[in-house]
Amino acid sequence: MAQRVRLYVDQPLAAGQSLDLTADQAHYLFGVMRLGEGLQLGVFNGRDGGEWEAVIAETGKRKGRLNVLFEAAAPLVRPDLWLLFAPLKKARTDMLIEKATELGVARLQPVATDYTNAERIREDRLAAIAREAAEQSGATDVPEVAGLARLGAVLDGWDERRTLWFCDETTAEEPSVPTPSPGPAAILIGPEGGFSPEERARLRALPFCRPVSLGRRILRAETAAIAALTLWLAGRDFP
Repeated sequence: MAQRVRLYVDQPLAAGQSLDLTADQAHYLFGVMRLGEGLQLGVFNGRDGGEWEAVIAETGKRKGRLNVLFEAAAPLVRPDLWLLFAPLKKARTDMLIEKATELGVARLQPVATDYTNAERIREDRLAAIAREAAEQSGATDVPEVAGLARLGAVLDGWDERRTLWFCDETTAEEPSVPTPSPGPAAILIGPEGGFSPEERARLRALPFCRPVSLGRRILRAETAAIAALTLWLAGRDFP
């Protein structure tokens, strides 16, 4: 069975709404997916309900138009969970963004730490990866991708009602699971070299921070992020 084509659009959605496609969207639908006039697809914008059914009304090489028919599915609710991570090499950062989006993270916050190797990110490119992952995973919204910020500055402005679980390989040999709680939460993954002693001391001193170990093995940062998110989400009543 062919995978259903879905498209994120940054336009209002309602029955009868006409949607003009960007050049990139037209290329994807008509050049990559080989869709033509009269065929239907799913569209969503993260604001107006969930997923909407739309029909292709006009095609072109660099343009096109969709007509919205009806709301086909209710919105999927994301848990109020953020992921803070130190930027990695390009391909590994891309995979982290993709998998975190698939798992349902609400916000992706890159942070520069003392041992961060990659000091630059392209926020627009990461946002595009998040959009594509949302389209392919059945999500009805896209997580926010924030700009790169120093870890210290992020902690300075932290809302203490949000529990921060930071993955610390020095915590313990046995795994300790980031426990789901009723309130908002975030998971912090350090760089390849881990946190500096000064960062670790500050994190441990903050009342809203909880250290967590993922076991005896040393995990790559992107693997640790996926493992920590999965553990936190386990047993939660979220799609």
